[in-house]
Amino acid sequence: MSESSSIDLNISAALEALLFVAADPVAPAQLASALELTVTEVEKGLEELAQLLEKRGLRLQRNAGRVQLTTAPDLADQVERFLGLEATTRLSRAALETLAIIAYQQPVTRPAVDSVRGVNSDGVIKSLLSKGLLQEVGRSEGPGRPILFGTTPEFLQHFGLNSLQELPALDLPDEVKRDVSLLKG
Repeated sequence: MSESSSIDLNISAALEALLFVAADPVAPAQLASALELTVTEVEKGLEELAQLLEKRGLRLQRNAGRVQLTTAPDLADQVERFLGLEATTRLSRAALETLAIIAYQQPVTRPAVDSVRGVNSDGVIKSLLSKGLLQEVGRSEGPGRPILFGTTPEFLQHFGLNSLQELPALDLPDEVKRDVSLLKG
């Protein structure tokens, strides 16, 4: 093994160890400081670590400029069963529908979600807020200044996404696209 590969492996191993013990997502600058490296070296090490983890049960997840270790999405069922979470983490059809609407249209108000769904979403939104999958992100400038909702980093983690850009593209009929743009405006 060349010295360069050995150094990369050592940086990757050190990054893996730090991310393993980190309670929350960590900024690359914080990792660089702890390892007395440059952010560029840390980013290179994170790329190498991400490649190494592709063959294992862990993944690197990035969100809002921070990185953390998570379990591989493919192993979610086994992890949930092991932790006894399978009954509590299942989301209802209404919850998934509401999450999809908010994820694709955020920030969005509850009345806008209700309009798309055709039913009242109060209970579903409260449930998703309590699960940490949604958050209040502000208030609309419209009448009554309704609350605007958006997804959380926990939403991304729950679905194994690094960012909202990884959501599948929507192939909507033109009339639905028009209705959605009217709701957002």
